[in-house]
Amino acid sequence: MPQHRRTTGFAVDVVQSNHEGELVDAIQAARGTAAGIVINPAAYTHTSVAIADALRAVALPVVEVHLSNVHSREEFRRHSFVSPLAQAVIAGAGVAGYRFAIELLADTLRS
Repeated sequence: MPQHRRTTGFAVDVVQSNHEGELVDAIQAARGTAAGIVINPAAYTHTSVAIADALRAVALPVVEVHLSNVHSREEFRRHSFVSPLAQAVIAGAGVAGYRFAIELLADTLRS
């Protein structure tokens, strides 16, 4: 049992890929099986209309996570195709950002 089920009441499935199409497939597969999505789109944040379109299409609550503070990095990293679709963006909290995102999403789903 994933540890987050004990703390949030929700199971957490993890998908990691360096391939945009696989991420789009995973997002689309979440429709009907997931209550929400926590996503770190990494460099696809700034380039992927496909990921943004998939998130829009599944119409699930989304929390966007970035390990680093993208606003303290290069200018091009300050634009996100995902942020307008997200209920929250967590940036610069390192790996703890994932925990914050899962807890926030769980709180949202419970209310």
